[in-house]
Amino acid sequence: MALGVLAVVVGALWTLQGLDIVADSRMSGIGIWAVIGPVVAVGGLILIIVGERARSRAKRAEALAIIQQPPLGGTTKM
Repeated sequence: MALGVLAVVVGALWTLQGLDIVADSRMSGIGIWAVIGPVVAVGGLILIIVGERARSRAKRAEALAIIQQPPLGGTTKM
């Protein structure tokens, strides 16, 4: 997920530089960065979504495993 957040930030920066909103850079005003930036940002959003879904799935599996454990100190028949 951290890589996804980084990609969104970098993609947004590249987009702003390509649109010449952020000046004083070699990339400022060069249109290809206005195309590459959103592609990288969308890729970052996809990474965030996939990471969050995997995290949620792992939490559900952990909760289910805890619920299915036998109680501690239970009685046993001899």
